[in-house]
Amino acid sequence: MTRIPLRPLARILQARAKGENPDAIERENLRLRHEAMRDRSRARAEGRLLVLGLAFVCAFVTVGARMGTMASSTPAEPRASARGAGIVAQRGDILDRDGRILATNMETYSLYAHPHQMIYPANAARELAKIFPELDAAKLEKRFTGNGKFYWIRRTMSPEQRQAVHDIGDPGLLFGPREMRLYPNGPIAAHILGGTSFGTEDVSYAEIKGTAGIEHSFDAELRDPANGGKPLQLSLDLTVQAALEQVLDGGMKLMHAKGASAILMDVHTGEIISMASLPDFDPNDRPHLPTSGHPDDSPLFDRSIQGIYELGSVFKIFTISQALELGLVSPDTMIDTRGPIRWGRFRINDDHPIGKEASVSEILIESSNIGTARIAQMIGAERQQQFLHKLGFFVPSPVELSEAAMTKPNWQTNWSDLTTMTVSYGHGMSISPLHLATAYAAVANGGRLLKPTLLKQTAPQEGERVMSEATSAIARQLLRKVVTEGTASFGEVPGYDVGGKTGSANKLRPTGGYYEDKTISTFASVFPIRDPKYTLIVMLDEPYTFIYGENRRTAGWTTVPVAAEIIRRIGPLLGLRPYVEPQRVADITLSSN
Repeated sequence: MTRIPLRPLARILQARAKGENPDAIERENLRLRHEAMRDRSRARAEGRLLVLGLAFVCAFVTVGARMGTMASSTPAEPRASARGAGIVAQRGDILDRDGRILATNMETYSLYAHPHQMIYPANAARELAKIFPELDAAKLEKRFTGNGKFYWIRRTMSPEQRQAVHDIGDPGLLFGPREMRLYPNGPIAAHILGGTSFGTEDVSYAEIKGTAGIEHSFDAELRDPANGGKPLQLSLDLTVQAALEQVLDGGMKLMHAKGASAILMDVHTGEIISMASLPDFDPNDRPHLPTSGHPDDSPLFDRSIQGIYELGSVFKIFTISQALELGLVSPDTMIDTRGPIRWGRFRINDDHPIGKEASVSEILIESSNIGTARIAQMIGAERQQQFLHKLGFFVPSPVELSEAAMTKPNWQTNWSDLTTMTVSYGHGMSISPLHLATAYAAVANGGRLLKPTLLKQTAPQEGERVMSEATSAIARQLLRKVVTEGTASFGEVPGYDVGGKTGSANKLRPTGGYYEDKTISTFASVFPIRDPKYTLIVMLDEPYTFIYGENRRTAGWTTVPVAAEIIRRIGPLLGLRPYVEPQRVADITLSSN
């Protein structure tokens, strides 16, 4: 805004020249300025009054229109827009490494009765017994005609069962909405997933709580509302898991075994791609814990993690690897293999003597207990224990399962010279197949011990170094020779360069000593041995097969063929391209006519 001066110099000089009073000019300009200010204030006030008036008009029109609408509408009771006592936060799904569902939630209904509201209790009891065969019609009728006012019939039911109950038409049979945990693949990966049960519940709500396996270990995370139902992704491959379980089940039955387990692990990331224990169960209908007998008689027992066994000659590669690492031997070092080795009243023998002396390579290929014991004597008890500590054989497996944390390896408290020798070939110390898989992964990957995991990883692990890359490379070559020249000849799978070691150990009696006719047979393998990617542990509990007129119980006859078939089946599923050794092109001679 331009302000006009009250005493403009030009007019003042002009007025003085004419003899007029200059103050009159100032008074006149001051009056004009005040009048302009009053005009602007009046216009601003009038504008505000107009806006306020329009706002009042709009408000009254809106209120009037709403009142008119409500007056002309049909009266109705108000309804809550949100669910009442429903599930507030959905439990997160569990997925395999490719995003396929392993565990999810399903909406279902509970069934309960108000006997005092029932019209035909006897008829309702008979019809319910037809729909649910596990129910007893007589007991139901007795409850329905008693003095009780509430009775649980079913916590969950299928849609077909709900419709059948609805068709009974009795007003005393009522339904409550709820969710249940669903495992769409049935018994596949049952021991890993574990299972759930209902915690706090009423007729329209049930809290789902993990009771075993991954469901228990990650229960808080799966139930946490802050995660918004975010799924938990595992390292498992559902396709590989299904194929492995199918072959393992067939092998267990073919070899007349009591049970079986298998673990497939990525040697660079520590991821468990597949892990199975047989017999298994369906987590959709999880059986009850046994109250008597041996734990491994129950299908709930996980032999891969909870099973603690003397695994036999699969330990020999650890003894030889440590001796190589310490510089005590080389693959060609000759070792005295004359026997037996006597220690007090105990004797160490070989099932098949291999002569007065043999190289370290031959000791592993022929699986000589005497030769391995001699090497262990060179190492000594203290250094042997230190190495086994590095391999994790004295602590529970760190895998993400609560069952693993409660399962600790077993060993001789008095670690004598005899213990040093027997442990060198897998007797006198009991570990789980998962411990063995972790240690064989270290042998295969260049000497680093990785933490086994059931969660999908995005990068390889570093791990603690337990042996040099040079020692690891020699050990892999020796394992390959066991398959091509030694006790695991049935383990050869063309194109996959399998290397591994067999182990057969008599089972321990609960009262002490060993069974003569019951063994734990194991094959620990690595493939492809030229560029190791996976380790596979297969164990059969009390296997035997009748060949050449006698029962064969050793791993070379029982477990190795099963492991070979597993590798043959899962190799393509893992994306492993079979390696074909290029053949030499025949010499061509050119001749001119």
